[in-house]
Amino acid sequence: MTIKEGSTVSLEYTLSLEDGTQIETSRGKDPMVYQQGKREIIFGLEKQLKGMKVGEKKIIKVKPEEAYGRVDSSAFVEVPRDELPMEALAVGTPLQAEDRKGNTIFMRVHEVKEAGVVLDLNHPLAGQTLFFDVCVLEVTQMGIGQESI
Repeated sequence: MTIKEGSTVSLEYTLSLEDGTQIETSRGKDPMVYQQGKREIIFGLEKQLKGMKVGEKKIIKVKPEEAYGRVDSSAFVEVPRDELPMEALAVGTPLQAEDRKGNTIFMRVHEVKEAGVVLDLNHPLAGQTLFFDVCVLEVTQMGIGQESI
C-alpha cells in the first residue's frame, strides 16, 4: 500500500539539521502515527511522504518555508528585565507564558541587556532546513485494511 490522502501512516524517523545535529528520533520508541492530508505534521514532510510504500526508506529534505518558516524579525520582543526571574536571565533560556486566551506561548531569551531582555517568539526550528530519515512501517487505508512490515 502507498501513502495517499486519508491514509493512517506509522513511521520511524530521525530529524536532523543541515550540520548533522540530531534533534529527535522515534527509533527505539513508539513510531510516529499521523493521517495523511490532515496537516498533523509539517507540510513539507507530509508532501514528500505521499506515494511512499510500506518498508520504503528515504531521507527527506524540508526547507524552512515548508517547515517552521523563516525567522520573523517581528517575533523578537523586548521586555523589562524585572519581569523575568533572575534564573531566566541567560541567553537561550526557554520560557513559556499564556496569552489573553489562555494559549501557551513558547519563547526563549535571545539577548540580555542592561534594562531589558529580548525574547524570541519564533519556533526554535524557524529558519532551519530539516532532514528526516524515515522508514514507513505501516499504512492503513480507510475501509481497506492495512499493510505493515
